Amino acid sequence: MKRQSFIERNTGETKIKLDFTVDGEGNANLKTGVPFLTHMLDLFTKHGHFNLMVDAVGDIEVDDHHTTEDIGICLGHALKEALGDKKGIKRYGSAFVPMDEALAHVVVDLSNRPHLEFRAELPSEKVGTFDTELIHEFLWKLALEARMNLHVVVHYGQNTHHIIEAIFKALARALDEAASIDSRVKGIPSTKGML
Repeated sequence: MKRQSFIERNTGETKIKLDFTVDGEGNANLKTGVPFLTHMLDLFTKHGHFNLMVDAVGDIEVDDHHTTEDIGICLGHALKEALGDKKGIKRYGSAFVPMDEALAHVVVDLSNRPHLEFRAELPSEKVGTFDTELIHEFLWKLALEARMNLHVVVHYGQNTHHIIEAIFKALARALDEAASIDSRVKGIPSTKGML
């Protein structure tokens, strides 16, 4: 069974179509209108071995906030839907990723209990035209809609682009691990019998 989900979200601020496949080949087809976010989603897709299509039109003449936030919402929703009942998954994933001088650690629990712990200092307020505070916004909405526990810890780094890139690559690898099927897991990976 293919673990895939298609989400469509239309508001007064954004119109988004998003197709996400958990067990993919790292293929990305991205039209976000936000170049830095496109770059991050591209490498997220590649390093997580997902497939991701995003076709987003947003009010970027205002700023990138609504588009970035709503793509996070759609991706989180798609991840939750694609995983279904979560039978047989590892549930937990953890990855350290270096990017030049920066080192990020991301840990996820696909627990159905949303939480974001974001321990990262971003030295610059902007990367190009992108407001770096939107990284927290994106990750929080992703965690909320996917209903996952997401911890992001940046151990060190000076270059903001490198730090954020390390976060997205670590997120991809941690999610790939957590969502992967483990033949030893029988049913739902919880003593409660549900997630």
